[in-house]
Amino acid sequence: MQGEEDELSVSIAQIVQRLKGSRLHCQLEREARGSLHRPDIKLETLKEDIKEFLKTSGWEKKLQNAVYRELSLLPGPFQSIAPAEHIKEPLTYMRKAQATWEKRVLKSLNSMCTELNIPLARKRPVDEQRELLSKWNEMGTDEPDLSLFRPVYAPKDFLEVLINLRNPNYDNGESLSFQTRLGLIQVPLKIKDVPELREFFQELNLTTGQLGVDDSTQVPTEMFENEHMRIGKKVLAEDDSAAAQQFVRQGCPTSLRADLWALILNISNQAEVLLCFSRDTSVLAHFAYNSASPPKSYIRGKLGLEEFAVVYPPNGVIPFHGFSMYVAPLCFLYNEPSKLYEVFREMYVRYFFRLHSISSHISGILSLCLLFETLLQTHLPQLFYHLREIGAQPLRISFKWMVRAFSGYLATDQLLLLWDRILGYDSLEILAVLAAAVFAFRAVNLMEVTSLAAAEAVLADISTLKVIPLLQIFLFAAIS
Repeated sequence: MQGEEDELSVSIAQIVQRLKGSRLHCQLEREARGSLHRPDIKLETLKEDIKEFLKTSGWEKKLQNAVYRELSLLPGPFQSIAPAEHIKEPLTYMRKAQATWEKRVLKSLNSMCTELNIPLARKRPVDEQRELLSKWNEMGTDEPDLSLFRPVYAPKDFLEVLINLRNPNYDNGESLSFQTRLGLIQVPLKIKDVPELREFFQELNLTTGQLGVDDSTQVPTEMFENEHMRIGKKVLAEDDSAAAQQFVRQGCPTSLRADLWALILNISNQAEVLLCFSRDTSVLAHFAYNSASPPKSYIRGKLGLEEFAVVYPPNGVIPFHGFSMYVAPLCFLYNEPSKLYEVFREMYVRYFFRLHSISSHISGILSLCLLFETLLQTHLPQLFYHLREIGAQPLRISFKWMVRAFSGYLATDQLLLLWDRILGYDSLEILAVLAAAVFAFRAVNLMEVTSLAAAEAVLADISTLKVIPLLQIFLFAAIS
């Protein structure tokens, strides 16, 4: 009991400290000072009167939403008082693997720069700075020739690293079950079994109304959509992040999605200067809970001296082939570049970074791969064994889907319905479940293939699939 109280105290202190340096804190202070001149604020009840003013004026709700965001980013129970490196990743061998991967990526990046004789970073000459400012609103329309540049790495390179990962403290001998050795991922991590998945995704059950499903056995589609729209508007009017997150578990009405996602992510409507992602140093904050570390560059001749080190790129993130697909779907939702950028940045620091970092997190790409393989091995053993025997390990096909959160593979409307659930459940596990569901849906055709190329051909186009019915049937009907 005492330990739980200590943990709560530490969490509260962390949230208070983070909010003290925020723009919201300054706004609250300004509003509170301004309220002192109001006739309904009395000296003898000053504290209570200011609290009531902040509540009725909507600022209390903004503070609640900010606290809710911080809670979603806090480490798990009893981790917040652990050493910083354990908060980033508790398993030593995972930290070492991530560090080794980072060195490999940096080596590739430096080799390309040396080969092309292009510096990683340099200050723009004054003439270039003036030209950039004059064309600020036209950025992206006059691109330089990038044909000589190649992606630093591709998802398949990252997959090979995950496949070769081993826990040195784990017995790889007879204690490992036959089933475990069948898959490509050979690290023991805690993942959900089907009963736990059904409990976690309970709003996806077959008797609950869903947007993205053509019919319902309980409520006529049109009636459900109208009622869902009414509730969605009410959630937006109440400006409540927690309520919005619960609401989108059944899908977002198209006309409300942009505002609901912004509310869940606690994105303000304040105008801001649009920063290029690679130069946005606010992204560096997520490395406090990311197993990865930002790459550093040193002033020539000062290698290894931290006082002469700078993070490069400034946001600490080296993109890979297909990285732009994390932001592409958002272009269908937001007209304002600043709003689109803020939503993308928040989606990245909450979710997408986990898809290209080595960690033991339940939403990390390693756990998603293990969950995918376990679902297939356990519930479609004949299919899994057949594909394995012909050299078509299922993960080699599904990995590219999961690492890009299915962006570029599903039709846009279906992808947005899927991302509704990522936000609603605050988890990426739905990606592994969907990947397994796709294999289950195409199982009959896959049982007839005799090579990896043939299996890939069967699954080459999944853009016609209806995501929500597929998930519902796989989780709540197909699996016994």
